[in-house]
Formats: sequence, C-alpha cells, structure tokens
Amino acid sequence: MKNSRLAHILKTFSKKEVREFSKWLDSPAHNQREDVVLLFAYLTKRDYLQKDKYLQKERVFPEVYPKETYDDAKMRQAMFFLLKQMEDFLIYQELMEDEVRSKTALASVYRKRHLDKSCEKTLRIVEQIQEKQPFRNEQFLRNRYLFQQEKYAYLSGFKRTELNLQAMSNALDTTYFADKLRGSVLMLSHQSVFKTEYNIQMMEEVLRQVETHDFLETPSIAIYYYVLKTMTHPEEEDYFFELKKQIQTHQDKFPQYEVRNLYLAAINYCIKKMNTGNTPFIREAFELFRMGIENKFLIENNIISKSTFLNVAINGMLLKEFDWVENFIHEYQKYLENHHRESIVVYGLASLYYEKGEYDKSMQHLIQNEINDLTLNLNSKSILLKMYYEEEEFDALESLLGSFATFLQRKKVMGYHKEGYANLIKLARKLLKVNPYDKKEIQKLKAQVETTQPLTSSNRKWLLLQVEKL
Repeated sequence: MKNSRLAHILKTFSKKEVREFSKWLDSPAHNQREDVVLLFAYLTKRDYLQKDKYLQKERVFPEVYPKETYDDAKMRQAMFFLLKQMEDFLIYQELMEDEVRSKTALASVYRKRHLDKSCEKTLRIVEQIQEKQPFRNEQFLRNRYLFQQEKYAYLSGFKRTELNLQAMSNALDTTYFADKLRGSVLMLSHQSVFKTEYNIQMMEEVLRQVETHDFLETPSIAIYYYVLKTMTHPEEEDYFFELKKQIQTHQDKFPQYEVRNLYLAAINYCIKKMNTGNTPFIREAFELFRMGIENKFLIENNIISKSTFLNVAINGMLLKEFDWVENFIHEYQKYLENHHRESIVVYGLASLYYEKGEYDKSMQHLIQNEINDLTLNLNSKSILLKMYYEEEEFDALESLLGSFATFLQRKKVMGYHKEGYANLIKLARKLLKVNPYDKKEIQKLKAQVETTQPLTSSNRKWLLLQVEKL
C-alpha cells in the first residue's frame, strides 16, 4: 500500500482536509461503506502514513475487517472505493474554490431546467463576484468568457434581438490572446533550455492584433507581450523597461506563483545582458531581486531556492551593497531548506568578507566550517586559493593546491567543472613559479590565462589581475 496512489494522495492532505473528508465519508450521499470509513480512520492515525510498516496490507486488513482472514481482493476493493471518494472530494473542492466557475455551472443547471428567474439571478451574482476578484490573470479572463457564453445561452432562449454576442466575442479574443502569449513564452523558455524546436503558429498575427488594438490595456496580455518581446528582441532594451514597469504596476493582479515567474523572466533578461558585459543591468537585476525578496515573491512555499539565494547575494556583492547583502544572509537564511542552509550561509558570508577585503574573517569561516555542498565547496577552495596568494601565504597555498587537486580526483565532479578547477590549479601553480622579471614569460602566462578553456570568468579575471601585478 505504501506505493499506492491512495497513500501518495493522502500524504498531501492538510489537517483541515482530513477533517472535511471525514465528514464527506460520513455522509450516505457520498459513501455507504463502513470499511472505507475504517480504512481512512486507520490511515490517518498519528504518523501511520509516514511509516512503511503501518502500510502493509496484511497489517491494515484486521483494522478494517476484524476477525476475518486476510483477503487481498477485499483489501484492494476497500482501497479502490476510498480512492474514488478522495478523487470526488478533491474535484468538489477544486470546483468550489472557484466561486465564479461553480456559480456559472449552477446558472447552466437552472437554464437547462427552465428555471429562468433562478438562472437570471445567479448570472447577476456571478457578474458581481467576477468584478470583485482580486486577480486579473488567465483564470479571470477565462471565467469572464465562460460567463458571457452562459449568458448568451440564457438570452438566446428567448429569441431576443439584442444579445451579448459582442461582449462574448471580446471576452473570447482577450482570453485567447492572453493564453497564446503566455503559452508562447513557455514554449520559448523551454526551447532555449532544452534545445527543442517548437512551431508557434499565428504568432505574428497575434502580435499585430495586440499592437494595433487596445489589448495592451489588459494586464495579463501586456505583461506577457513584453516578456515575449524581451525574449525575441533582447537588443531592444525598451521592452525590458516596459516589462519592469508593467510588473511593478500590476503585480497585485496576479497570484504569487505567477508574479514569481514574471520576476524571474525579467531577472534572466538582466543576467543575459550582464553576461555580454552590459554592466548597468547588474543594478537592474539587483533591484528586481531586492523587490522580489522583500515582497516575498521569490519565496515559494516559505522557501528560497539555493540558486536564488546565492544569485541575490552575488549580485549585491557585485554592486558592493555589502551591508544589504550581510543583512539579507542573516535575515533570510531561515527560508533556506535545512539540509543545505549551513553550507550556503558559510559560503555566502565567506564570499562577502572576501569581497570586502576582510580576509581573516573569510578564512575563519571557510577553515572552521565544513561545507557539504560540492559546488560550494569547490568555490570555497577557489576563494581560499586567491586569499592565500594575495596574502603571500605561499606555504599554505602550496598545501591547498595539492589537497585541491586530490579532492578533484577523489570526488565525482562533472567533467566541465572538474576541468575548469583543474585549470585554475594549473595556472595558479604557474603564477607562483613565473619569474617576475621575465617579461616574455609573463606575456606567455597572460596568453595562457586568456585562452585556457574551460575557466570561469571570475577566475580568469582574478588570474589576469595577478599577472598584471607582476
């Protein structure tokens, strides 16, 4: 039973849902099987769902069918009916959470039963609820179209000459354009990461319609239009600044998960610009990171991802926003997942102190704390390497280069990264041995640093700086 759909779904239930579903099962309108009630009661006891030994069917059976001999077919039948009731309950919950959609369905029921007054009253209620919705996202637009569609079905039954055909058509157009733009953004994003080719049909016509009519007044169309434009025309920076403006203006009209994705789309644009040497976008990325963090849009399920946390800190360090970064690390570390929180905090603070030139503090963090994350461990060794060299602690540096090389051989490091760090070690050793009075040898080393691949841009920049100092 531990690998059954039943167990997997039940593990996602909140305490409130467990209580509500228990009431659901107690209602004869939904369930008339006592074994289903007993099975659910057993599975939700204490922490039974979290321990495999309690989910063995042979152990569960006597709790559901006391004094009976184990019958696998009977056990599976109880599980089947409980699963069916759970699915019905979840469908009901999903429908009822969207009041506009559920009441539109109710209006449809009244219309089909020719209960005209009830249908008309329900449609008025739906319209009022719809206008009070907090969000203006795809769900809002789709519900508006479904409402207009149901209203038309009701009005057309009276053979009226004045129908809501224009309103229904407008709602359909708006829904389609919003969906099409959002879907196109998703396809382009996936295409860029996984090198997949998609055929995005009618895109040029959709853009032409959006640009020549009033559709950009609709937030969910305008935002995804500008996201799409930043992806397809990255050289035209005005699209980015308009996207940023749209996000700041309309972020309260979208659910948090969607705002998070919009921030990340804008940040990714900035990062691509930064990677081409466009330094003003370092500040743009930082401001987006700061707004996204402070408004908790970049915090999902009370968690900040490892990559987001580090990107925020690194971006702030590039701008020498050291006080803000230090405060961020201390204040927001609680949102990191437990298994890598300590490693990220140690690495983040060590990097911060290194960038501030407080080498003693940085070394202390790196030497006295163990970093379990492999990537962060490798980056930490790189920071130590740089500090030992700059502080002329050459004995410590020689020892580190040896242990670093051994670490690379012993650990399962991805080929590209392994080669990059091996190149750093090799070039650092050459830096130690080069004759500072031999200009020809120095130029040769400089050329090696400039052409060696793979090598991270930050490590290459540091090596070139040390060569220049010779």
